[in-house]
Amino acid sequence: MPFSLDRLRRCTVAVDLGAARTRVHIKQSGLVVDEPSAVAVNTYSGALIAVGTAAERMAGRTPEHIRVVRPVTGGMVVDIEMAQRMLRALVGEKVRRAWRRRPSLRAAVCVPHNADPLARRAAVETLAGVGARRVELVDAPTAAGVGCGLPVEQPEATMILVCGATTTQVAVLSLGAIVAATTVPMGGDTIHHALVQHLRNHHELMLPRHGVRPLHQALSGAVAPGDGPTEVHGRDVVTGRARTILIDPADVRAAVQAPMTGLLDSIRGVLHRCPPDLVADLAGSGMTLTGGMALLPGLDQRLHENTGMAVHIADDPATCAVRGLAAMTDGAVRPFGSAAAHARSAGAAGTADTADTADVAGTADAEKQTAEAG
Repeated sequence: MPFSLDRLRRCTVAVDLGAARTRVHIKQSGLVVDEPSAVAVNTYSGALIAVGTAAERMAGRTPEHIRVVRPVTGGMVVDIEMAQRMLRALVGEKVRRAWRRRPSLRAAVCVPHNADPLARRAAVETLAGVGARRVELVDAPTAAGVGCGLPVEQPEATMILVCGATTTQVAVLSLGAIVAATTVPMGGDTIHHALVQHLRNHHELMLPRHGVRPLHQALSGAVAPGDGPTEVHGRDVVTGRARTILIDPADVRAAVQAPMTGLLDSIRGVLHRCPPDLVADLAGSGMTLTGGMALLPGLDQRLHENTGMAVHIADDPATCAVRGLAAMTDGAVRPFGSAAAHARSAGAAGTADTADTADVAGTADAEKQTAEAG
């Protein structure tokens, strides 16, 4: 594995800094933080007004002197100071006091597989700013694969899609490392913006922040083309007044065709870069969807129709990455080589014991025959 499992087992804190949500897992305490990655700040004084769910509710409804900041984009920290303030507020004073009493606190954090050195340094500085003395970095596809129970440490191919808010990471894993991977600028926010832009251009309607949710069900193949249209409410672009329209499910699926095509092309590109033996493994195992967008209606069905591969959605896909980190810190993952070596040594010891027993039995029989002859 490209990271050290021994060093990960010394970590106490596992952190998943996502563009949509931040999750923190602490040994012997479980998941202590699962909140939106949002901070509300007073632009005049710089004071922190709200974090997490409270800040998320303020988005799009703030006066001029309040700004909602998202310090994480695409799984990478873009505002270190705000990310540190957000983490301090989310974990709470009680947990921070406990951290300060541990001078050798170690933390593990997920980063995108293609994160550059600057992005990796930003993740390290963010955790160091809240008390971590050492920070271990783990690729998000590997952590998510461990979290959803895939045999990533075995010499066989596993394909995983980490579907986030702004990006989707497509990776093929084997022996605990990434064989081929790519990142697509397509996520839940991309689908949201595509639907909003479609309604603005074709229906002259501006949707509120959560007005797209009724359209998500229309993305599912369970909605037949002949079914009734979906009702959405928004603001008329010309008059500025509230207006309600009916939109056909076929129009909704056509609106997201462009971002979906980019995702499908990236999956094919990753498969082309894999050795034939690994592609043969994937023909039986298929791909696994993790991340918050994995639950988007119709996503698994569309991927299956266009790739011909089996598509599985992980249990509780949104928390797979942080659960995988927690499993690594608990020592639940073993490299394939060490496990095989352990099995070989155990088998050799068993063979030696059997041989010794046989030698003792043979010696005893020889002595008995000699005594009878005498």
